[in-house]
Amino acid sequence: MTTTTLAVLVPLLPFLGAAAGLLLGRTVPGLVRPLAVLPTLTSLVLAAVVAARQGGDSAVDAATQLTPTGSVPIDLALHIDGFAALVAVLVGVVATCVQIHSTGYLRDDPRYPSYAALVSLFTSAMLLVVYSGDLMVLLVGWEVMGICSYFLVGHYWETPEARAASLKAFLVTKLGDVPFLIGLFALAVDAGSFRITTVLATVADGGLDHPTLIALLLLAGVAGKSAQFPLHTWLPDAMAGPTPVSALIHAATMVAAGVYFVARLLPVFAASSAALVVLAVMAAATMAGSALAALAQDDIKRVLAYSTIGQLGYMTGALAVGDRGAAVFHLLSHGAFKALLFLAAGVIIHAAGTNSLAAMSRMRNLRARVPDAYWTMTVALLALAAMPPFSGFFSKEAVLGAAEHAATGHAGSVPGAAGWIVLVAGLLSALLTAAYAARLWLLAFHGQGAEAPDHGRQPVTMTAVLWVLAVPSLAFGLAVGTLPDWFDGHELAPKLTTSVLGTGLALAGALVTYGAWRHTTARAARVPIGAVAAHPQADGGEVEAEAIATHTPAYGDIASAPDPADPGRLLLGPLHRHAAAGFHLDAVYAALFVRPVQAAARLVRFLDREVVDTYVRGAGTAPRLLGAAVRRAQTGNVQTYLSALLAGTVVLAVAAVLVATAGA
Repeated sequence: MTTTTLAVLVPLLPFLGAAAGLLLGRTVPGLVRPLAVLPTLTSLVLAAVVAARQGGDSAVDAATQLTPTGSVPIDLALHIDGFAALVAVLVGVVATCVQIHSTGYLRDDPRYPSYAALVSLFTSAMLLVVYSGDLMVLLVGWEVMGICSYFLVGHYWETPEARAASLKAFLVTKLGDVPFLIGLFALAVDAGSFRITTVLATVADGGLDHPTLIALLLLAGVAGKSAQFPLHTWLPDAMAGPTPVSALIHAATMVAAGVYFVARLLPVFAASSAALVVLAVMAAATMAGSALAALAQDDIKRVLAYSTIGQLGYMTGALAVGDRGAAVFHLLSHGAFKALLFLAAGVIIHAAGTNSLAAMSRMRNLRARVPDAYWTMTVALLALAAMPPFSGFFSKEAVLGAAEHAATGHAGSVPGAAGWIVLVAGLLSALLTAAYAARLWLLAFHGQGAEAPDHGRQPVTMTAVLWVLAVPSLAFGLAVGTLPDWFDGHELAPKLTTSVLGTGLALAGALVTYGAWRHTTARAARVPIGAVAAHPQADGGEVEAEAIATHTPAYGDIASAPDPADPGRLLLGPLHRHAAAGFHLDAVYAALFVRPVQAAARLVRFLDREVVDTYVRGAGTAPRLLGAAVRRAQTGNVQTYLSALLAGTVVLAVAAVLVATAGA
């Protein structure tokens, strides 16, 4: 087969698997798992073959016109360069691992057939985004992922949390998709085509009339899809879905789509210095804010969710300084270790038998009970903290090196301010990332909470994929020497200055967290359970102290009681309460948008019921009353009719006499 034919099959096979799963899943249960795993696995193999054939050389392009539009044409087009080839392999690897893991995780779930089909459709949509050479076809995959996330996040629709989370994810991403769609149309009008190659050629020739406006409109959609500030609030709540879904969304689909889109169209954004500065500020706020929030979360999945937001901030930061090679390198590296983190968390949750025991303050003795999760999660956390020689060290250093390059004025047209913003925020986030990674490891595997019920040994399908993903988490960074051939020839090797600073700050963050944990553990051991007196680590008064002592919630938006041995409370101090609540952005949005919309809706309902309906009811009531009056006059009595006729005649005669008299 030709490379083009194989590339067409890559997104097509998961789509066919999804269709077959939806049609046959209920009637032929034995086909559910094969239809979930085999098409995705085959797609992975084909994506690897396409990548091997492409080999980082010139892009593979193919197109056929979908339909004549009379203006800007829409083509079924493929554009596979080195970026697309490797990202497609990542999507295939993660999706296959998720499908295999889910066969054990959701083994007894009655809705597993629809779940597996939606995961396949999700995978197909992301592969369509990766391989698409036309922006309108890319938009189809973009929107299909949005609806898949709505259904998958709301998989446990019996719970109000899942229903609210799925709706929130859908609405927040749609909020960004509206300006994104306008930006796509504006870009196509300026370029005269939706074809990506034509758009990039137009940008190279300086043919864009409104580069800043277009870039900012597109960034709104990217912020929503890739959970960047200020549209990131949906992602932590999306943890209400099954844990394997979180691995898919966070590692290889959905949130990766926005970063990949900017990388694919980076010249469009680079045409506007203002857009790059906005992107840098957005990345910096996302990195620092999400790292602080992660340090204050108790639920292990919410820690990982805020971690994803921050790591995506590194990627958008690399794009802000004009280095898409570093951005996609970190996208690939992050995809491996973040999928591993979520699937390992799934093993922990499955071992406890309930999703509600994801709170780290309740974990105890997990190292002995889930050794596979312990060792592989340790590898993934070291990669997340960017410790050498793990993959995260090389990819994160590529981002910091690109920021330093831009800050010193060596990145061409990239503003130096963008470089400094990304560099400072990236170094600060390196410190905080190592801190919350160390905190997660200490609380999850060395915590002193109440031991959860032991539900026995985990299925091999759940644990085997952890070791598969541990390999790239550990060794992918060693490919740093060959990746430039795939990434426009940009150098990705670590730089001495940023390597020393980044690694030093990461080590400092981990060591300080360990010291704080030892300190709080010793203090907590001396506090009697049930004590109401102020706890040494309680920074919120007697209510919070009592909550710590009695293990009951003190905060309305935190699912479980704070752990008195939590080093995050000591490190953050008074900031802890605000960081745990995501710096109250949801409350701000509720005040600025939700409540005014609800008030407007109540006003419209009042006007509709009390004003509009009044006229409608009046229009029906008046004829009814008139009819009743006329009906009363129809008695059927001849004498009554003659009397009325005589009375009318007399009235008319009197009136005629009066008129004649007045005229005379």
